[in-house]
Amino acid sequence: MDLATHVEDRSRRGIAAAVSRLVRTGQLLPGDRLPTVRELAADLAVSPATVSGAWQALGAVGLVVSRGRSGTFVLPEPAGWLPPRYRDLATGGAATWLDLSSGTPDPALLPPLGPALGRVAARSPAADTGTYLSAPLVEPLEKLLRASWPFAPQRLTVVDGAVDALSRTLEQVARFGDRVAVEDPGFPPLFDLLDHLGLERVPVQLDRQGMRADALGAALAAGARVVVLQPRAHNPTGVSMSPTRTRELAGVVRRHMAGPTSPVVHVIEDDHSGEISSSRDVSLGSFLADRVVHVRSYSKSHGPDLRIAAVGGPAAVLDGLVARRMLGPGWTSRLLQHVLVDLLTDGDALDAVASARRVYFARRRALCEALAAHGVTIEPGDGLNLWLPVRDEQTALVRLAAAGIRAAPGTPFVAGPPADDGGHVRVTVGLVRDEFDAVARVLALAAAD
Repeated sequence: MDLATHVEDRSRRGIAAAVSRLVRTGQLLPGDRLPTVRELAADLAVSPATVSGAWQALGAVGLVVSRGRSGTFVLPEPAGWLPPRYRDLATGGAATWLDLSSGTPDPALLPPLGPALGRVAARSPAADTGTYLSAPLVEPLEKLLRASWPFAPQRLTVVDGAVDALSRTLEQVARFGDRVAVEDPGFPPLFDLLDHLGLERVPVQLDRQGMRADALGAALAAGARVVVLQPRAHNPTGVSMSPTRTRELAGVVRRHMAGPTSPVVHVIEDDHSGEISSSRDVSLGSFLADRVVHVRSYSKSHGPDLRIAAVGGPAAVLDGLVARRMLGPGWTSRLLQHVLVDLLTDGDALDAVASARRVYFARRRALCEALAAHGVTIEPGDGLNLWLPVRDEQTALVRLAAAGIRAAPGTPFVAGPPADDGGHVRVTVGLVRDEFDAVARVLALAAAD
């Protein structure tokens, strides 16, 4: 397309309006490359600064994206229903070979729902007719949860996924303007949630054993009253807390609350990978049961669309959480809870989850070994993701896209000021089923100078 012929007003605003009009009418499609600043400036006989200003305005409203020397491209229509960091993770073109950006489990490794649905339907031909005031957690599921929980919780309930659990718990333990200690890097939707609730995040650095005890102490000294952490299969790094680190972090929290006038601190643990994690199930609740809310999601192990996460912790927090839900959704579908009970007790489903755990373990190590052969050394970690250091984040993403691979940008995962190390991209290694050497070669090239 000769874009210059569609521009009537040659001001910065007029150029931006012309491009916007062409996008809305479908004459410019997502993925189309726009002329360079100098090309269009010459065609319109205007200064490059005028065209550059128009491109910046279009980029600010999400219509185009600049990919450095590759050029400026039309973006798909923004997903306005997504929070900001979710939207950052969703941007980018479709992968032509592998989409390793999602952080989702491999559908082929989830236990089949058909047999469980059939058995539950046979026992309950219709949806439960219990009253609106029946217990929100069905008794068989509560027994299973108590038997497997990493500490003895005063209360247990289930909600609609891990992020719902984080939101409901934060609403109980934090107030507008409170400071919350979070991992850096950490989980982007958590950062969006804290912004939405008017909470200030305090970044806490990690090492190979999880959140650093000295950094947590500094965050608490800076006024943090809530700590949110991932005890294992940390997203994005794959780090898991060791039992020793768990005890150290609990000691830091306990010492901070030791004085008679010391503030109360709550800890929220997001065990999002649950039963597909290979690491030990640890919790600060083993030492601080009255201050820890532990969340275990079944999305990665049994399917995101079940929308079930279990929440266990002190009655003072969980009773308020359940009461608040009674004024909204009320409860998580008891029918789905019974499906989960079936999946947690059926031999074939148990074997499927155990097999998935072994497969993810093997895939992480196979890709890390292949990366090492190409000069990139990364600890395999746990869970579905790898945190790949790169010289330049945008360059790495463009190189990956050119090879047909989509990965998640690292910037949305950063809780504090950006580092000067070039950045990272997150790679969902759990979705790499084969061709480990070929994938590793592309990742190594993307990470290089």
